[in-house]
Amino acid sequence: MSLTHSPPTTLTINQNFWRYAIPSIAAMLVTGLYQIVDGIFVGHYVGYQGLAAINMAWPITYLLSGLGLMIGIGSGTLISIARGEKNPHHAQRALDHAVLLITVISVMALVLFVHFGETLLTIQGANHTIKALALQYVQSFGWAAFVTIFAGAIPMLIRNDDSPKIATGLLIAGALTNIVLDYLFIGIFKWQLQGAAIATIIAQSITVVGGIIYFCSAYSPLRIRLTIVNIQFSHCWKIMSLGSSVLIMYLYASFVVALHNYQFMQYGTELTVSAFAIVGYMMTLYYLVAEGIAEGMQPPVSYYYGAKQPQNITKTTFLAIKVTIIAGISWFALLYSFPRTLIGLFNSDNPALIGEAIAGIKLHLFAMFLDGLIVLATVYFMSVDKAGKALAISVSNMLVQLPFLYFLPQWFGVKGVWLSMPLSTILLSFIVIPMLWLDIRQRCRENTTDIEPLTLQP
Repeated sequence: MSLTHSPPTTLTINQNFWRYAIPSIAAMLVTGLYQIVDGIFVGHYVGYQGLAAINMAWPITYLLSGLGLMIGIGSGTLISIARGEKNPHHAQRALDHAVLLITVISVMALVLFVHFGETLLTIQGANHTIKALALQYVQSFGWAAFVTIFAGAIPMLIRNDDSPKIATGLLIAGALTNIVLDYLFIGIFKWQLQGAAIATIIAQSITVVGGIIYFCSAYSPLRIRLTIVNIQFSHCWKIMSLGSSVLIMYLYASFVVALHNYQFMQYGTELTVSAFAIVGYMMTLYYLVAEGIAEGMQPPVSYYYGAKQPQNITKTTFLAIKVTIIAGISWFALLYSFPRTLIGLFNSDNPALIGEAIAGIKLHLFAMFLDGLIVLATVYFMSVDKAGKALAISVSNMLVQLPFLYFLPQWFGVKGVWLSMPLSTILLSFIVIPMLWLDIRQRCRENTTDIEPLTLQP
């Protein structure tokens, strides 16, 4: 079984990076369309209470995507390292353990969502109307946990199997399906948030079925199979350990959104939560680009790590850092310059909501390029098999928010809630950026030989 799909070619560092980064960014943006399109249709057809409800349901359902990505990026990292080591047996073993983990974790998630979904909404301060709408969304995803987790994992598995374009194509097919079904279920059938959930689940099913077909085809040397033969807990733990930092990032995002929802309900109104939902969609677009850059960096960096090419790891990481900063600053400038146009995508007939969302953009998003760097640093350490550092960054990202979200609203009210995340991000960046810089400098000292252009293709 061969781990390469084409003869070796001569590729520069830039070419190798963009070969993975462009499909990865596109894939993340397409994945984000599921969430953003849901928000657009809900905002226009259900109203601001629908936006508030979906924003309270989102921290719960987002966990499923995090679980899927944890498995996908953890096992995908092992697949890329195995390819760099020319070890097909280890690559297949990683895929076998990934499939088992998806199955087991899906059952656990189903139980959690169906039995505790309402409690998780109540904790966020959801009132009767919003809770009823949000529960439609949460319980629908609970029953389809296997599909959502598998849909989160399989693009990463395909991408690390050296087929980034196929992974992106499957996500595009799912996203286009979601748009059509959102219009049908929300706009025509008036199924509200349950319609949004069903549309997304059907669209994710297309990605899953396409991924399974890929791993049964001649395009892949690997095969998807549900087996307990040669399954070892240590390999499952390795996958979860490598991917745990990504799961923590998703837990962090879910926790912070849920805590913001609670604080906005305490110091503001349902309208404030609706504005936060719109601002969140705006930040999500950049966050997805940053995550796409990081995940596009991961396969080549893991390959270079397995092939013992530290100089190429350094060059690839610096390129990813540059692109992440430029993207973040450019997106904030666009949001600051044309806020009404972008907010109008979600709701254009409520002046109070528009005014609150404009204020939120200015207060909440000015430091978001630093969020992108923190995501990049997390994936970098995971890519070079330093899961402990990656996990430490992710946990710190969550914990550092707490004092800001506790004290600032008491001092500044709603403005304090808006400012909590950017100020805590600035503080954390003073720790994470030096940590990343020192590790990169160490790799520069390991090998000062410039080995570009490459004769190996990940």
